[in-house]
Amino acid sequence: MAFYTKVDQETCISCGACGEIAPDIFAYDEEGISFSLLDRNEGAVEVPEDLADNLEDACEECPTDSIMLAEQPFAKHAKKGQTV
Repeated sequence: MAFYTKVDQETCISCGACGEIAPDIFAYDEEGISFSLLDRNEGAVEVPEDLADNLEDACEECPTDSIMLAEQPFAKHAKKGQTV
């Protein structure tokens, strides 16, 4: 099953859990707010299958539920398998 992800940057509290659990998916901007590395937080690029478990773990550990998951792209300009 395909998953797409992005971070609700309005609710992220910069706790660092997602980046520690899934460093290939999440990083932090200059203010310490998390974002998806896959597509600059657009939610348009499919999460690689080999990172799915890390993504799910990061979602479970996020204290503010700021990590959003979907089975369809969040953005209209998505391309399956594209990486940025």
